[in-house]
Amino acid sequence: MQSTLLRHAVATLAYRGAKVIRDVPPGFSDFSAGPGSRTAGQILAHVGDLLDWGLSLAQGQQRWNDSPPQAWADDVARFHGALATLDAYLASGAPMACTAEKLFQGPIADALTHVGQIALLRRLAGSPVKPENYFKAEIEAGRVGPTQAPPKREF
Repeated sequence: MQSTLLRHAVATLAYRGAKVIRDVPPGFSDFSAGPGSRTAGQILAHVGDLLDWGLSLAQGQQRWNDSPPQAWADDVARFHGALATLDAYLASGAPMACTAEKLFQGPIADALTHVGQIALLRRLAGSPVKPENYFKAEIEAGRVGPTQAPPKREF
């Protein structure tokens, strides 16, 4: 049960993340809300770090890296690759070295927060993402790549 819910949370992160990181305007990686705040590229790199950290927690080898941003496309690929790796571990039935609750409340929930920050930066940069009724979204465990189901109800 816990693995099922965690995998759904990871797929939800993939769905919401894919929506906000695709089709960004040129130069968006360097966009920030103001002096002293992270750029969109720094936030996306941090999300990759969170996902790597989540896998290391699940495997019992807690590791943290502060990765600098790469080219946007490279960090997008890293995002989806890290989601796929984490999802594969969760699906494997391998033992979890931490509780599902801790994995969710730490790296997964933090990554969801940062996806929201990227969405806000998109709006501030003049390239808003359409709002959506996420309850109706077609999200399924294992679908963690850039190709996601089309929105069911945008407004």
